[in-house]
Amino acid sequence: MKVLAINGSPRKKGNTQLMIDAAAKEIKKAGIEVESISIADYDIRPCNGCEQCFKKPWDCPINDDASAVLRRMSAADGLLIGSPVYCGGVTAQLKALFDRSVMPYQSAEFKDKVGGALSVGGAKNGGQELTITQINTYFLMFDMTVASAENGFYGGMATGNDRGDVKKDKEGMDKARGVGRRMAHLLKR
Repeated sequence: MKVLAINGSPRKKGNTQLMIDAAAKEIKKAGIEVESISIADYDIRPCNGCEQCFKKPWDCPINDDASAVLRRMSAADGLLIGSPVYCGGVTAQLKALFDRSVMPYQSAEFKDKVGGALSVGGAKNGGQELTITQINTYFLMFDMTVASAENGFYGGMATGNDRGDVKKDKEGMDKARGVGRRMAHLLKR
């Protein structure tokens, strides 16, 4: 069993990664493998709307890394996706990946996978819920099971502006760990 954790931030080692690491630690405690990648390491361009992938699955004329990342996502049993809040939602880099996901959507490749969402904003009430909702909507579009942060919260939300600030948000980091525990529970069922 394997979870692919995706850091949707253009900053590789920032607050989003700290939240992902906290959730991943809980998943690993359950004996589940976690592979973590950073979207900053990939060239993922926006969808150009050509609809070629509708005509021939997995056929995209855009020569970038989107197909490779989406295939890694298809191979995983669970997806842990984290994003900082950018203008009230996920980063442009993560949104580009989401928009390019027509390729696995066509063949229902994410169906029944478990998804966990994490978000960090620079201020309390800084768009974290909207960002979590955007990630969870992505999961639901693919007929995935969404892992809450335990106790019915949307996902793991925290506050932190400068790198490392998220560690000061004890409740937010606990919610990130809760997403990891919930994902592990759902994957083990």
